[in-house]
Amino acid sequence: MKFLHISDLHIGKSVNGFSMLGEQKHALGQIIEYLRAERPSVVVIAGDVYDRAVPGVDAVQVFDDFLTALAGEEVVVLLISGNHDSPERLNYASRLLTDKRLFLYGAFDGTLRKHTLADEHGDLNFWLLPFIKPSSVRGFFGDQRIETYGDALAAALDSAGIDYAERNILVSHQFYVKAGVSPIRSESELNPVGGLDAVDAGRIENFDYAALGHLHGAQTVGGENLRYAGSPIKYSLSEWRHEKSVTLVELGKKGALTVRALPLSPLHDMREIKGELAVLTSDEVSSLADREDYLRVILTDEEEIIDPMGKLRSVYPNIMSIDFENAHTRVDTGAIFTDAETIEKLSPFDLFSEFFLNTQGSTMSEEQSEIVRELLDEEGER
Repeated sequence: MKFLHISDLHIGKSVNGFSMLGEQKHALGQIIEYLRAERPSVVVIAGDVYDRAVPGVDAVQVFDDFLTALAGEEVVVLLISGNHDSPERLNYASRLLTDKRLFLYGAFDGTLRKHTLADEHGDLNFWLLPFIKPSSVRGFFGDQRIETYGDALAAALDSAGIDYAERNILVSHQFYVKAGVSPIRSESELNPVGGLDAVDAGRIENFDYAALGHLHGAQTVGGENLRYAGSPIKYSLSEWRHEKSVTLVELGKKGALTVRALPLSPLHDMREIKGELAVLTSDEVSSLADREDYLRVILTDEEEIIDPMGKLRSVYPNIMSIDFENAHTRVDTGAIFTDAETIEKLSPFDLFSEFFLNTQGSTMSEEQSEIVRELLDEEGER
């Protein structure tokens, strides 16, 4: 049986103030095209459909259009909620949608939901497990001790009575880790302090395939059968080197697994450029790629620049951030912090000095420092 594994759509997300809805529509359109070309029997959506528990109207419309397109292709859709979703909202109309072969599992009810499909090799069991936390599952398992995310997963799996001699696929949205394997993380994921949400991937190794969601970089967790599909587009500047894709899985007889990444091309890419302002804004350099890409710009000019953002955006309208890398930024600014607790302890001059460094990429000259001190003294005398 052939099926398409996708996850972490995060419909409605904005990155650095830029709405990603146009990018998301573009990616979802490519997924529909792959569906028509590859003709899988099933589409698995492994959580984080929306970016917020209460999505905006535009986000809901985009996902409704996508589901409608999937229903028109007459494939089975298996969908679970992720940690960004509202489980109850995703559950809405789920019983009615089963007639369209759309199976939605939002709020965990104490069981793994099993959907069995058949192909020439016999039955294939899909086990759906939405995102769970220890606090959300304790009430379903009596006096069983559930303190960690691993405990919660073990309780859910043990209660399902899975026969691993059969062909089984798990659809899950958790942070699975494998000893000796460093996961690819990004800034756009929710990262609990200390990895408290981590679950040992050894718990799910006996599945023929685990269609995972949560991590935004496509990757395996130890074995080829435990795979994160990753997000369909880049959701932070930390992902600018990621190659986005959806995963096409083909499961033959027991033990026969083929996995293929189908690349997704962005409407506008997210990338990083570095150099002096005059060079980066020249026609020779700016014409090398799409000027409307989402950019992190690193300026290396040594001299002070007036309104660097304005000058850059006159050429590249979708700049997300500017950083500076020059002799001035290599000074030790470790003693200056901007957290709420320490801001009150800094003098107005120190705060302005940090602001100047962050916006101009250099420290103030002695003359500039003196002007600022004089202005602050005058303000203090009023």
